[in-house]
Amino acid sequence: MVEDVVKSLGFLCLGSRFRRIGERLQADTQEVIEELGVSIQPAQYPFIGAIDRLGPLTIGELAQAVGITQPGATRTVSQLIEAGFLDMQPSSEDQRRRVVSLTTEGQELVDYSKQKVWPRVAAAVADLCGDLDGPLLEQLAAIEDGLAEASLIRRAIAAREKTP
Repeated sequence: MVEDVVKSLGFLCLGSRFRRIGERLQADTQEVIEELGVSIQPAQYPFIGAIDRLGPLTIGELAQAVGITQPGATRTVSQLIEAGFLDMQPSSEDQRRRVVSLTTEGQELVDYSKQKVWPRVAAAVADLCGDLDGPLLEQLAAIEDGLAEASLIRRAIAAREKTP
């Protein structure tokens, strides 16, 4: 087997390691989402979650709430508008500002996701991270080893089978 250089270089490759774990978590989350018949990408969920939690927001506020750049937020909002989950209208206070809100279909997606999707993903990640303790690099290794042992989809299925 080839040496995992990213893992062995420790803190030098911490960003790459986080990205690798994030990509794996999102890929596994996508499987859970697809299994439940939802047509949204995992990276889009924080946007609808932010609007559900905070109410209608401008693109700048949404970018700040989600922690990404404004161009990235604009791109994702455009995709969600095209999919019918979000709407964007001029602000009633300032016509130069545009406010993003959930459509009826978007609110239905949030409601369904709160009941079915989010609990399954959260339970699977909690299962993955449940026994973590110690230094960060060891915890990252445990997360990566845990994902190699059982994907989030397998963990989500197991969590579902444990609950009535």
